[in-house]
Amino acid sequence: MFSRSLNLPAPGTETFFLWGPRQTGKTTLLKHAYPDAVWIDLLKAEEYRRYVQNPELLRAELAERAPVGRHIVIDEVQKVPQLLDEVHWLHENRAFHFALCGSSARKVKRGQANLLGGRAIRYELFGLTVREIGPTYVLDRLLNHGYLPRMYESDRPQRLLNSYVADYLKEEVAAEGLVRNLPVFSEFLNIAALSDAELVNFSTIARDCGVSSHTIRGYFHILEDTLLGRWLPAYKKRPKRRLIGAPKFYFSDVGVVNYLARRGSVQPGSELYGKAFENWVFHELSAHNAYTEAFATLSYWRLASGIEVDFIINDMQVAIEAKASRRITDDHLRGLRRLVQDQPQVGERIVVCLEPKSRLTDDGIRILPAAEFCHSLERGDIF
Repeated sequence: MFSRSLNLPAPGTETFFLWGPRQTGKTTLLKHAYPDAVWIDLLKAEEYRRYVQNPELLRAELAERAPVGRHIVIDEVQKVPQLLDEVHWLHENRAFHFALCGSSARKVKRGQANLLGGRAIRYELFGLTVREIGPTYVLDRLLNHGYLPRMYESDRPQRLLNSYVADYLKEEVAAEGLVRNLPVFSEFLNIAALSDAELVNFSTIARDCGVSSHTIRGYFHILEDTLLGRWLPAYKKRPKRRLIGAPKFYFSDVGVVNYLARRGSVQPGSELYGKAFENWVFHELSAHNAYTEAFATLSYWRLASGIEVDFIINDMQVAIEAKASRRITDDHLRGLRRLVQDQPQVGERIVVCLEPKSRLTDDGIRILPAAEFCHSLERGDIF
């Protein structure tokens, strides 16, 4: 078992939601953190049927099964949002503490379900980070297999990824009735994967899928709500020149991107390897931000001319470029050097790359090998 960086509350102390993409290891983490918990698994058909028909059963059954002080885990809670009313009552009147686990907040949010009035803390579990894998990690394996534990460990991840996407379409999308036309949404997934780490052109994707731009926007919202991806907004403050304002989209797992986009094996030196590398840097930044509760704002900066910096942390506290190159040249530094002209308040400027040793350029840009970047994150040297 991997040692995960997400620290959950001690048993019997907090009620919380734990969200995360499918197969990130949420159930394993909860079983490790709460070995004595009362467990309600809504993936079991008989459990699901009982509670969807009579959610009030939870109150009566816990009175019998759960002594005060024990945590109660409800796995896949989004399948029966009505249970959250019972959870709220039990939390307030019986001092029970719950771990509410799920891979999609869409049905909960869109269905106006009880979110416990702010009483429940929200945690998110990401795919594996370098820190969690430890010194045995292999970057090429991460960029090809992805961050999901089973896929990373597998020597033949393609079959697992095929099942993962099929299960996502069947259990997250079709079963929840999120789209009317599942074949079109399936084709959308393949096309959207080509836009990973890029500005999204809704009109182009809509034309390729044969639906409206409005429908494609809705499909991206589904990816976001089911935690299969997230937006990276553009930095817009105090521009001296015209900036691009549209957000970029990143899938939560690069292995899923590789499968959907039919990339095959991504090799160092290729353009696809560079895109996968950028996805990985965003993944490490996002996971670190969530696990350390830094609450930093992440964005990107781009001029209308196309000059860009991949990641801006907080209000220009740190600017980061992801370059999957073994030799950083002046051309790789154009964005960071242009940035300081437009935003002179920018703090540290960093290039995360594949060079073997860290160094500092004459104008103060840190060149960080990928491994040193991870160590710097872990030490809190970046944010």
